[in-house]
Amino acid sequence: MQKLLKWTLDTIREKESAFSWMEEHRFAWAPLVNSAVSQILEGKTVLVMTDESRQWFGKYILQKVNDLEKHRPLLPFYPLGGCFPHLYTVKSKEDIQLLEDMLDISYPNGYYIWYIGKGDHAATKVAYRNDDNFLWLMDEEAQNSFHLRSSDPLLDIKLLQLYRLFDETLSAALFGDLDIEL
Repeated sequence: MQKLLKWTLDTIREKESAFSWMEEHRFAWAPLVNSAVSQILEGKTVLVMTDESRQWFGKYILQKVNDLEKHRPLLPFYPLGGCFPHLYTVKSKEDIQLLEDMLDISYPNGYYIWYIGKGDHAATKVAYRNDDNFLWLMDEEAQNSFHLRSSDPLLDIKLLQLYRLFDETLSAALFGDLDIEL
């Protein structure tokens, strides 16, 4: 079994040169992915949430993660907006607490939020509340998050590349080819 950081570097280098940008970011990436994949292996549910500009990407994740051609167990990934359609109207701490109480009841094995979007979006009030959430933030750096720039002309390609790396990491961990620290 390989360690995550080395496996990530090897996987990046196997891809076409258009993914070389990720080599310098792997040190920020590895701990976040380790946490996200570890939580999945522990049985937690992943609730995908995006800002409006990245809704296409949230749908892409949900469509691809449980593709039967991957020949791996089906995993509990759901759209947070599908569980709670009023998500973007939640503003007060009390409303956020009510939402978290509902999610705690709905997902007794635990859950975390995978947020992809602008760091100053209203939805981040929910995403920032737990350090275990998986955050891909645009235009803002925060602790325990992966930073991207919304002005990057290659942003959509980078998102797809990052998803592919995450998905391959998940498969490698599920099949015992990667040493994920639980």
